[in-house]
Amino acid sequence: MRSPVPGLSASEGDKVSDSTPLLQDAPQAEAAPVCCSARYNLAVLAFFGFFVLYALRVNLSVALVDMVDSNTTLADNRTSKECAEHSTSNKVLRTSTGKRYQWDAETQGWILGSFFYGYIITQIPGGYVASKVGGKLLLGFGILGTAVFTLFTPIAADLGVGALIMLRALEGLGEGVTFPAMHAMWSAWAPPLERSKLLSISYAGAQLGTVISLPLSGIICFYMNWTYVFYLFGIVGIIWFVLWIWLVSETPETHKTISHQEKEYILSSLKNQLSSQKSVPWIPILKSLPLWAIVVAHFSYNWIFYTLLTLLPTYMKEILRFNVQENGILSAVPYFGCWLCMIMSGQAADHLRAKWNFSTICVRRVFSLIGMIGPAVFLVAAGFIGCDYSLAVAFLTISTTLGGFCSSGFSINHLDIAPSYAGILLGITNTFATIPGMVGPVIAKSLTPEC
Repeated sequence: MRSPVPGLSASEGDKVSDSTPLLQDAPQAEAAPVCCSARYNLAVLAFFGFFVLYALRVNLSVALVDMVDSNTTLADNRTSKECAEHSTSNKVLRTSTGKRYQWDAETQGWILGSFFYGYIITQIPGGYVASKVGGKLLLGFGILGTAVFTLFTPIAADLGVGALIMLRALEGLGEGVTFPAMHAMWSAWAPPLERSKLLSISYAGAQLGTVISLPLSGIICFYMNWTYVFYLFGIVGIIWFVLWIWLVSETPETHKTISHQEKEYILSSLKNQLSSQKSVPWIPILKSLPLWAIVVAHFSYNWIFYTLLTLLPTYMKEILRFNVQENGILSAVPYFGCWLCMIMSGQAADHLRAKWNFSTICVRRVFSLIGMIGPAVFLVAAGFIGCDYSLAVAFLTISTTLGGFCSSGFSINHLDIAPSYAGILLGITNTFATIPGMVGPVIAKSLTPEC
């Protein structure tokens, strides 16, 4: 199969058909063991990096519920009375000494969406810089910057809405470089037939970070106060940065403890993958139809993903009327399912390609189809179930879980079509895919039913 991006190296060799196994004609070293390997150690460290990344991103979604004066919400007439307040855990004595703010629903929407105004700016620059200097430092300092800014969230909230929105936008600037940087690193580390496994492991950290941070944020808000949410995750981010800088190498050639067998395996498998062209072929990239197909898929998927990521806690509180502790736990359940699905789909995708000789394009299409249609069906269905709490949580969980298939679909297709420029391609697609995060919370907040 020829590279879909003219002028770039083909990711699967120069073949007439994509029905043959990946790189069948290219000489390859024997596959290196997985256990204790440098490439899987990188995947694990990246996993924890994206765990921290999403914990820093979503903690505000839960904390905001406790930051806003309930009288403001009532005065704004946004909390639905259609569903009965069923919680019994309100009898538990809770400590809540955090300051409350008079922010209406529209203001909350702008606060939640402000992160993406910074996030969208650094996507393409991040991919370009990573392709030139590597992704290790870019990813590390991106998460470090976000962690440091998170520590200042309580101060920014006291200074006013404008300061908080500005701070969240700065956090977005830091996080915007992370995914392109990681893609750039994997272009040098991931053997073609292990891409689905390695990338699904590393990016699954984002889902587990959501799973842990949502209930933990709720517990902290319930028993302490919301300011500690930002202090805890900010400190964890700084600790991760130290480990990342200490333990990770940019490429297999610069890794100090990698085995000779593994280094040869990685380098030989990527020998015919990477381009020797130093300048970025911007025109062929922008004319690539496969790239724009990924843009459409990425944008569509993120509309659902970001809407739930930022507003699921609000839905749990204002519509289903769970308290802040239950809210965090139940909001995390869907992302636990997605985390499991990402891990398993990565294993399945590479197994189908390596053992069953499924073409890469077939695997990517099927997994993307399942990960797009499934979530849409169950999310729409969730809008018609009324106040059935169990069914609401079940449908949202199934919807988000099925979305995990996309991690082995379009999400890593950048590495298939142009591995040398994967970071730049991801930066382009993620720029468009960030738009739902910018406008979704504002639109959804404005559509919250008045009861």
